[in-house]
Amino acid sequence: MRFVGKVAIVTGGASGIGAAFARRLHGEGGSVMIADLDAKQGAELAKSLGERAAFQQVDVADPAALQALAEATVSAFGGIDILYNNAGIGCYGLTPDLAIEDWRRVIAVNLDAVFYGGKPVTPPLRAGGGGAITNPASASGLQADYGFTAYNAAKAGVINYTRSLAIDHARDAIRANAICPGPVDTPILTTGVDAIQGLRAEWEGVVPMKRFAQADEIAAVAAFLASDDASCVTGVAIPVDGGLTAHTGQPDLRDRMGG
Repeated sequence: MRFVGKVAIVTGGASGIGAAFARRLHGEGGSVMIADLDAKQGAELAKSLGERAAFQQVDVADPAALQALAEATVSAFGGIDILYNNAGIGCYGLTPDLAIEDWRRVIAVNLDAVFYGGKPVTPPLRAGGGGAITNPASASGLQADYGFTAYNAAKAGVINYTRSLAIDHARDAIRANAICPGPVDTPILTTGVDAIQGLRAEWEGVVPMKRFAQADEIAAVAAFLASDDASCVTGVAIPVDGGLTAHTGQPDLRDRMGG
């Protein structure tokens, strides 16, 4: 029950990792404002959680909507202690082929929205004596993936923005950290992956743990970062990727040498 008396905002909270984090935080005694574009799924999740849960439909690329979200959260629950900027989208495209509007949308949702979310939340965190912000980076922000030009750039930006947020507000007792998943077994990824024969097996094969992460595994790390258990952890980017970014990418010679 680490979150009794704590209030959290979770963007992209209607499904996947965001929903897993919202359930975990609520289950440990916290109050949670779920924000998402998907009004039906978000409202159903808030209703299923019951007391101490609410939903607001939000486009995270709209700064005014995130200002209104912060105000609604303070009105509903009396303050804000935790922000999990979970919302994000992907887009495949090499630089010569990527439409400018696609680049801008990916940057807006994945990078701009982290700033838009943090800006109105930081003052109530400061007023409440501190708190925790966790931002959604990616293994793709630590190293690049083929063909995901805008996504790679946005997630790398999230990591360094998070460092800036951490050092600028350490004196306010506001901690900021980034979480860097590899492939996660959620519909937003696996619907496309499983449509291509053999892709899941190939992808799992390059992960040292030989599997995709589960949303609950990412949420567990996010919950740690949001909790007082991480009271001296700030400005870090934590991979939760089954060892993916620890690997050089070279072949496992044990498979050739009988080891």
